[in-house]
Amino acid sequence: MKTAFNKKVTGFTLSELLVVLVIIGILILLALPVLMPLISKTRSVEAKQALKHLQTLQKTYFYEYSRYSGDLQQLGFEQEALVTANEGGQANYMVEIVNYTSNTFLARATAVVDFDGDGQFNVWEIDQLGNLVEVVPD
Repeated sequence: MKTAFNKKVTGFTLSELLVVLVIIGILILLALPVLMPLISKTRSVEAKQALKHLQTLQKTYFYEYSRYSGDLQQLGFEQEALVTANEGGQANYMVEIVNYTSNTFLARATAVVDFDGDGQFNVWEIDQLGNLVEVVPD
């Protein structure tokens, strides 16, 4: 009488699985230096979008009150929770208004994460004319 326990089950051995994992690890290590600049560039899109949104809010505020504001809350800009905060945030950039007068303003988005591990944090700035500049590349 044959039972289910007597059937031979085919599969992979532990050594075969380990060889595959080692090969995948080596491929990842080879590809990582090539992909890091690309990852940094995609993360900087967050800063660009936030600063462009802030510039639009400032322009709207200027049309209404004939001056720019230095208060993000007054403009209606809400900073998302940062990834470094204990709240489990997802924002990689802290946005702030660094300088403003009645006719000008300068806003800055500073990375709170060192994307490529070189010790420099990415910084972007925008002015009242919408000139978006990467001040410190990462």
